[in-house]
Amino acid sequence: MASSSSDIINPASQEEITLAVKWSGKEYTVRVCADDSIGELKRRICEVTNVLPKRQKLLNVKVGIKPAQDSALLSQLALKPGTKILMMGTVEDDILVDPVSAPEIVDDFELQDEDTVEIKDAEVNKAKLRRRVDQFKLNLLSPCRPGKKCLVLDIDYTLFDHRSAAENPKELMRPYLHEFLTAAYTSYDIIIWSATSMKWVEVKMKELGVLSNENYKITALMDHLAMITVQSSTHGVFDCKPLGVIWGKCPEFYHPGNTIMFDDLKRNFVMNPQNGLVIKPFRKAHLNRATDNELVGLTRYLLAIAELDDLSHLDHRRWYEYTEQ
Repeated sequence: MASSSSDIINPASQEEITLAVKWSGKEYTVRVCADDSIGELKRRICEVTNVLPKRQKLLNVKVGIKPAQDSALLSQLALKPGTKILMMGTVEDDILVDPVSAPEIVDDFELQDEDTVEIKDAEVNKAKLRRRVDQFKLNLLSPCRPGKKCLVLDIDYTLFDHRSAAENPKELMRPYLHEFLTAAYTSYDIIIWSATSMKWVEVKMKELGVLSNENYKITALMDHLAMITVQSSTHGVFDCKPLGVIWGKCPEFYHPGNTIMFDDLKRNFVMNPQNGLVIKPFRKAHLNRATDNELVGLTRYLLAIAELDDLSHLDHRRWYEYTEQ
């Protein structure tokens, strides 16, 4: 049987390239592959410099005569091993401005089934996932518990309205958050995964009282460094959260059959669509706080499916129906 384009991988694109990054009088080494994007390169630079990708300006990284966009692939650039990249950027001190200053994603483009299959089955993306499993350091806040399922939660617009203003961050917390986490913890290990920086994740979870609640424990926190960049023939290059990173780091505890992920952006679980549930975004907290009951319904759903041996056959798009049975 002939191989599809998604099954064919160019060995040259997988060869690791070592680059030198000069910043603030020091030189750092980063390793990337030709099929990585500029956005992925910036994540690798962030790992060694702590300068967030959005704060980085790569002075001599160009496509032609124009500065390269984050979606550009390194294969489009004339980068050779040992190339020295000059960077300007500042380490984030006031981390609370982090998500607000980032561009807001309002429209979550609708990926068709064929797009999802193309992305999750592409060998180039499987190779990126393997590299991320090797590179990402998962620090456990609490031990994984044998026999428990895994619940992965986004932060922005899932647990917290990060765009509205308030004197107290708890005013922007999604209603019933602690009740939801307390109930879920009986059957699920809970992992928080945000597309922002780890420092912001830690600060926000502490402010909301999530890391100090006596009724539940958080297994781990994950940030943008655990994400990968993928490319769709219809929607271009974008980042996603591959659950395979968790499965690769904790194979004795978590797998596709016992993991579910809540995120307001469907694109984030394009590498594992069967495990993703699109949660209704929590925006305009001051207007919607009194009427938002999303976590109440999802609590019932999680508890209803907790005793199933395998969650992978469920259609999470119809979770409302499941709770009414």
